[in-house]
Amino acid sequence: MNKFLDAISEKLLPLANVLGSNKYLSVLRDAFMLAFPVTMFGSIIVVISNLPFFSDSLKKTLASLLGNGQAATMSIMTIFVVFGIGYYLSKTYDVEGVFGGAVALSSFLILTPFYTTTESGKMVTEVLSLERLGAKGMFLGMITAFIAAELYSRISNKGWQIKMPDSVPPAVAKSFAALIPGTLTLTLFLLLNAALTGLFKVNLHDLIYQVIQAPLVGLGSSIGATLIAIFFIQLLWFFGLHGQILVNSVMDPIWNTLNLENIEAYKAGEQVPHIISKSFMETFTVGLGGSGMTLAVVLIMAFVLKKQMYKDVGRLALGAGIFNVNEPVIFGLPIVMNATILIPWVLSPIVVTLLNYFVMSLGIVPAPTGVSVPWTVPVFFSGMLATNSILGGLLQIVDMLIVGCIWYPFLLVLDRQADYEL
Repeated sequence: MNKFLDAISEKLLPLANVLGSNKYLSVLRDAFMLAFPVTMFGSIIVVISNLPFFSDSLKKTLASLLGNGQAATMSIMTIFVVFGIGYYLSKTYDVEGVFGGAVALSSFLILTPFYTTTESGKMVTEVLSLERLGAKGMFLGMITAFIAAELYSRISNKGWQIKMPDSVPPAVAKSFAALIPGTLTLTLFLLLNAALTGLFKVNLHDLIYQVIQAPLVGLGSSIGATLIAIFFIQLLWFFGLHGQILVNSVMDPIWNTLNLENIEAYKAGEQVPHIISKSFMETFTVGLGGSGMTLAVVLIMAFVLKKQMYKDVGRLALGAGIFNVNEPVIFGLPIVMNATILIPWVLSPIVVTLLNYFVMSLGIVPAPTGVSVPWTVPVFFSGMLATNSILGGLLQIVDMLIVGCIWYPFLLVLDRQADYEL
């Protein structure tokens, strides 16, 4: 068994190191975190406006009064992500990040059609459609931001800048320094947009959405891809690597896009189109005690196992586990490199995720609405908030019972092993 684990470790560690040290994945993660506070505010507004015990007329009134809180945050999440990518990527090149973010955002808007079509088919010009600033424009926004910030930073580092005397205020000097790199970068995107719209009568928004985003979102919303992602999260954690960060850095763009599509449909009073989304992953995996759904494990250790060493670890980890922080049990049990509990560690999240997907696909429990719930919200409450239904909280309780049943025999083995060692 040890040889088998060593062989897997030798294969996984190089891949994990590449993902963990990749500049672009780190920038992408930080950009999404930049958008987190405003999207969280938008989520709170959606929850308040759609509480299940409100009448339909009250919901409509609240939507008209408070709707801008969601429209100005979650509905334009792509804008924050684009600016964040430009900012953080420019910083990696030691270039002024604010200007990198502004150039990236402007490049994205250059490629964005300033028109929309009404339900009657009439075209309205000189307007920006919210869907292009939200879910539908997410992938084009990310691609554009990376390219624009890369060009801007590289041109800046070549010294193609207007140098001002030292007596000039720093803010003015930085603006002039950004003038040539910014102009060249924006010119390239303007020419690209002119060529596409003038010669081919297409825009990159629709092209990227149809060719790249729609297929990737379709793949990422499948239960198969989700289970593979969960498997690697658990396996990486087993070897002491933060599986959540490593896998999420790849999957978050897809899961966040699914989340945005859900919240837009929910706000419009339509059926939520996706079960798998960022809210689903946060609430019905991490939201059950942290990575690996370990709150049930902590409770068994604290109150069921006989050996004092496990009781102590369980009770020490319980406070943090309630708020879905489970490093104390991961490294205190330990779960890392502990072959005895490898099977329940990997198996229980997969089984529970399959169950959750199944009951939501049948309509027994509503799928998450797309509302962003902080991952530190305790079990039951996070489930209710994510689904806008008490059934979401009850499903989390069922999930914990299943995790406990899977783990229990393996924890008993650990308990007896400790007795034998003593």
